[in-house]
Amino acid sequence: MSSPITNREQAKARAREIRAERARSGDPVSHSQALELVARELGYRDWNTASARLSNEPEVPLQVGDFVSGRYLKQPFTGRVLGVKELYDGAAFEVTIHFDEAVDVVEFDSFSNLRTRVTITVSAAGVSQARTSDGAPHMIVERTGTEIV
Repeated sequence: MSSPITNREQAKARAREIRAERARSGDPVSHSQALELVARELGYRDWNTASARLSNEPEVPLQVGDFVSGRYLKQPFTGRVLGVKELYDGAAFEVTIHFDEAVDVVEFDSFSNLRTRVTITVSAAGVSQARTSDGAPHMIVERTGTEIV
């Protein structure tokens, strides 16, 4: 298992992995058997118990205190998440990021506009719907680490 399972969708994905692994090893199992194996991996008595206990909500992509990296207006950055607000039932998130180093958001050589903090709306995948004139997303962000604040 590569990452902790926190919801039903992840548990079902793990069941599909188990089925594929077992099929490759010549010991195939049904999907329901794979779900039961996942339940036991997670410490539950059976799949019904695991399913009832696991959250049906998707994992929140960013949380306050997360260390992040990515591109803002095509400029690379690293920083820290200062705020997160869920929008549209988890379809998007308004995030406030403080950059480790100021980001110059102007592409012209004749002047600069440095930003150290930005609040922007991104999808659950960490990509903004807003685009630059040439079609690049305003923000692409991903978690690189966490720390309890």
